[in-house]
Amino acid sequence: MEQYTVKGMSCAACSARVEKAVAKVPGVTACSVSLLTNSMGVEGTAASQEIIQAVENAGYGAAKKGAEKTEGQGRSAVLPGEELLTDRETPVLKKRLLASVGFLVVLMYFSMGHMMWDWPVPAFFAGNHVAVGLLQLLLTGIVMVINQKFFISGLRGLLHRAPNMDTLVALGAGASFLYSTYALFAMTDAQIQGNMAGVMEYMHEFYFESAAMILTLITVGKMLEARSKGKTTDALKGLMKLAPKTATVLRDGVETQVSIDQVQKGDLFVVRPGENIPVDGVVLEGSSAVNEAALTGESIPVDKEAGDGVSAATVNQSGFLKCQATRVGEDTTLSQIIQMVSDAAATKAPIAKVADRVSGVFVPVVIVVAAVTILVWLLAGQTFGFALARGISVLVISCPCALGLATPVAIMVGNGMGAKHGIMFKTAVSLEETGKMQIVALDKTGTITSGEPRVTDLLPAKGVTEQELLELACALEKKSEHPLARAVLAEAENQGLLGREVEEFRAMPGNGLTGTLEGVRLCGGNFSFISSHARISGNLQHQAERLAEEGKTPLFFSRDEEILGVIAVADVIKEDSPRAVQELQNMGIHVVMLTGDNVRTARAIGRQAGVDEVIAGVLPEGKESVIRGLKEKGKVAMVGDGINDAPALTRADMGIAIGAGTDIAIDAADVVLMKSRLSDVPAAIRLSRATLRNIHENLFWAFFYNVVGIPLAAGLWYPIFGWKLNPMFGAAAMSLSSFCVVTNALRLNLFRLYDARKDKKIKNHVSKAPSDAVLGQEAEDVGSGTKIEKEESNMTKTMNIEGMMCGHCEARVKKCLEALPEVTEAVVSHESGTAVVTLTAAVDDQVLKKTVEDQDYKVTGIQ
Repeated sequence: MEQYTVKGMSCAACSARVEKAVAKVPGVTACSVSLLTNSMGVEGTAASQEIIQAVENAGYGAAKKGAEKTEGQGRSAVLPGEELLTDRETPVLKKRLLASVGFLVVLMYFSMGHMMWDWPVPAFFAGNHVAVGLLQLLLTGIVMVINQKFFISGLRGLLHRAPNMDTLVALGAGASFLYSTYALFAMTDAQIQGNMAGVMEYMHEFYFESAAMILTLITVGKMLEARSKGKTTDALKGLMKLAPKTATVLRDGVETQVSIDQVQKGDLFVVRPGENIPVDGVVLEGSSAVNEAALTGESIPVDKEAGDGVSAATVNQSGFLKCQATRVGEDTTLSQIIQMVSDAAATKAPIAKVADRVSGVFVPVVIVVAAVTILVWLLAGQTFGFALARGISVLVISCPCALGLATPVAIMVGNGMGAKHGIMFKTAVSLEETGKMQIVALDKTGTITSGEPRVTDLLPAKGVTEQELLELACALEKKSEHPLARAVLAEAENQGLLGREVEEFRAMPGNGLTGTLEGVRLCGGNFSFISSHARISGNLQHQAERLAEEGKTPLFFSRDEEILGVIAVADVIKEDSPRAVQELQNMGIHVVMLTGDNVRTARAIGRQAGVDEVIAGVLPEGKESVIRGLKEKGKVAMVGDGINDAPALTRADMGIAIGAGTDIAIDAADVVLMKSRLSDVPAAIRLSRATLRNIHENLFWAFFYNVVGIPLAAGLWYPIFGWKLNPMFGAAAMSLSSFCVVTNALRLNLFRLYDARKDKKIKNHVSKAPSDAVLGQEAEDVGSGTKIEKEESNMTKTMNIEGMMCGHCEARVKKCLEALPEVTEAVVSHESGTAVVTLTAAVDDQVLKKTVEDQDYKVTGIQ
């Protein structure tokens, strides 16, 4: 997507006009214009000059982002969207506002203070109505010159048959000024003729102060809007400010400090404690703890040593590191994150299309309504001044800006919030749609589990200690290259058991290992292999079978013909996986686990994680077909981290790459999670729902404001209630409408992504497992895997409770029981003195009893 900066846009009608003009250029396949950032994203084969020409023909200006860079720089370190750091709009508006207010105060003193309340004025003006009128004309003219941008932009819009918000302001202020000028000349003529009654009549037809006030109040609104819009990009600006400006590189063995854009791929650089890492690289020498909070949101430092990767903008906290640059300039992880957030801001959410369609016809319709309003009041017998005031009120109260900003400001703030917590939405569409997912498919390895086998259990035989078992196993496994051997060695290292090495080592593929240690023969392997070398007791065999049922791999070890014990190894589930799965389920989402494991292991992991459905035996190439089948049941999000997940990520309605994943997975995904925590998946869905809710609120306010404001401005309620709106108050309302929309979007900055207490279930029609299904007994082929329905774990318990007297007691007991995570529903009756509790998992009766009795009721029995 090519990015452009667009100049001259003032409202949603402008952005719609630009988008329409560029979309007509041959070769353009997609175009999205953001009023919020004054930017445009274009996809296709059209030349940039043709696109810029189309924008200019529409009456606006455009330039390709980054075009100011010189040819010699190549891929510089200039960050994408860095121009957002400078707020050029607010200072200009502030100067205009201060100048306008200065002249407006003098104008209001003469027009309102002197004329209505007889405030003192210089003797020259006392009783000289023509002089006062001329002064008002002069002061209003100065305010109009200060705010000439409204008239230039508004007139340009009319000439291009694309009227915008500036057109409405220009028409309203211009009509007020021209009619007031006419009234001034008519009053002068009446004074020359000595008609004092005519003088007083025309003097009350002055709307000079309305014209100046309209322009000033709209400028106030524009400035507030500009400042608020600037705050919506705070997260993006914060990311950009993290980028280091210099780096200490090694040139001919000498440390030299250079500008960041001079660092080339392959350069050696050093980082001392407390310094920011300048570019992405790999550690060659040294070890340290690196704080990666800037990229991942994770506050706990990560240990780095030789061979580990480091990223730009992270902070070296403790040791000295010597690294080699692998990614520089716009290729660094930080630059890619900023580019993702910037691209997402330049794209348009589907929900914004409603506002765009309305904005496209809004201004012409308002102009017609204003003209009709004036005509109707004239036909009704009102004076021209009264009718004109109603028409001007309609023009200045109507606000297409609020409609145009309703979606992009919420999208920008939502994206910024996600970026601060390591959750990257690539487009506005992904931010809007993620919260609508009905099914979440989780790849097991690296997503639900850590992806690295670890020792989980040590079961020494009688007369053997755990230390002895682990030490001898380590001696045997030391020469093995099997992944399970690495798990045993890692556990031995953690316990400080270096282990001796065996001699005469032999590996029997698929069976086990043998070796000699100080004349003693050691064997290790599966049950069938070891049972031929040593006698295994029934108790140990039973324990090993139990471990296998839990999805663990039992490794047997023997010494000569004596069994030493069993070491269980497993790819353990991440600490936060069960909670994350439960949070997804509490949102009404059907959770599916995909794995290439056998049915028994898959069943064990699925039970530990608490997923709704397990599909086992899925080959890497079969994941895409499984997702295709799941999509027939509802909207599917696929969560994965590897190269073999890319086709499935692409096939799913929403692809989510976890733990930054591989480059291929990131390219295929719609959402990128920088951390390896599964809890970021419900957080992303939560943020998406909150953003969409905020957009709905903004759109409601924008439509509601115009639906209520325009009839009031037109004087619809004047014949009934006597209500009429002064054009000045209409301008104030228009100014505040956009400000309110932007301020409401900024509330998203206070949203708590990881707070699951307010999660609401969506209506989900995904079929659940039948009530009589037993895990592993009801299976069917799905794609290339085997589908295992989750066993129906719902159970009910009836509690007999004394002390409940009324409906309030029922509500109190119901609330405390349903606060337990295992309780899905509690049906309480004070009349029968019972509470029927529906559970998703076993809960001790004492827990239920204590929960109720803590509320001062007595539990007499539980069945």
